[in-house]
Amino acid sequence: MPEISRFFGIVITMYYADHSRPHFHAKYGGRRGSVAIADGRILSGDLSGRARALVVEWAALHRDELMANWKLARQRKPLTRIDPLE
Repeated sequence: MPEISRFFGIVITMYYADHSRPHFHAKYGGRRGSVAIADGRILSGDLSGRARALVVEWAALHRDELMANWKLARQRKPLTRIDPLE
């Protein structure tokens, strides 16, 4: 599971073998969630309110890069790093 970004203790990853709609995974303080790339909606998991807000903000800023990585993952190619939220 390649890490594509990290900010404020939040780790963002994307699986090569994931199915379903385009999404990524966020992990913070032992909590996890999957987030839809298209609209930032939390698909599953239990991210805290603050972490969730930061992840959704970051995703909105990097939607095109996330989709490019999703396409690379489907092709099992190396993913690119995405700048963290500052």
